[in-house]
Amino acid sequence: QVQLVESGGGTVQAGGSLRLSCAASGNLYTTPYMGWFRQAPGKEREGVAVIGRSDGNTYYADSVKGRFAISQEGATNTLYLQMDSLTPEDTAMYYCAAGYNRWIRFARLNPNQYNYWGQGTQVTVSS
Repeated sequence: QVQLVESGGGTVQAGGSLRLSCAASGNLYTTPYMGWFRQAPGKEREGVAVIGRSDGNTYYADSVKGRFAISQEGATNTLYLQMDSLTPEDTAMYYCAAGYNRWIRFARLNPNQYNYWGQGTQVTVSS
């Protein structure tokens, strides 16, 4: 089992920045990928950024490339998402997830490939 707890959400004006954190615990060695996903009202959950836990390779949705950065701190098992140049379109509930599905490397940004989820943290960007 893996437990994930997000923090760092809030309300920010367009153009501002936020950093989300995800404290992870449990059998993390079973989950080769961790990432951030988001879900806006009336929309499907979508992948934002994913990181390979062993190689550190990162993957981003086109909509956030150049603005968001995912990182991890091994010593504390913490996952981060630095979000810059935020726009109202980034408003959503943001979730941290960890996954081990067999085919995850072929669909790293697909939420269906992830097995463990946090409770989410709300990000609201005002215009």
